[in-house]
Amino acid sequence: MLLSYKQGRGKKLHIYIDDEYMISTDIDFWADNYIKNETEISEQEWEELVDKINYRKALNKAFDLLSRRDHSVKELKIKLLKTVDENSAQKAIERMLELDYLDDEKYAENLLRHLTVNKKMSSSFIKKEMFKRGISGEIVNNLLEDTEIDNVSTIKDLILTKYVSKLSAENGKEKVIAALQRKGFGYYDIRKAFDEIEYDYE
Repeated sequence: MLLSYKQGRGKKLHIYIDDEYMISTDIDFWADNYIKNETEISEQEWEELVDKINYRKALNKAFDLLSRRDHSVKELKIKLLKTVDENSAQKAIERMLELDYLDDEKYAENLLRHLTVNKKMSSSFIKKEMFKRGISGEIVNNLLEDTEIDNVSTIKDLILTKYVSKLSAENGKEKVIAALQRKGFGYYDIRKAFDEIEYDYE
């Protein structure tokens, strides 16, 4: 098998086997794994090289994604699998865990603050959102058990900010109630919130 390569745009490097394009990498990777142009290599050597290239891609993608925002392990792996194979994705995940860039417990704690403070979600919706993001049931349940979520206070805040202008409209209260229920808040909590801000809910 004859390995050759050509430089593409920027730092891209395109690799060929017997003049057939196979895969691309970058010149930084090639500097660390240099092979002379037009070199004969074995099938095993080629497979090992491809594994290294894909692992490097997975690492670069993981660093890029995590630089933008935190991810759960499951979220990150799903995204990595769009561009690399299972083995490379898993190795990159393990490396991110070693570097402490991935931590589902910390991620869940930060997500909880975001969903309660910024999104003003109900406890039931918070639980669903965490499960959707791949956080384990054990972590979710332990976190919610240790955290007091005041649904009534959240509802009052929503009524007095997001929904206050809708209350004066025709059937305004009923529409606000329906909107709050769609957010996962229970009837009892909604009623209590209205009572506490002195709206006659009956």
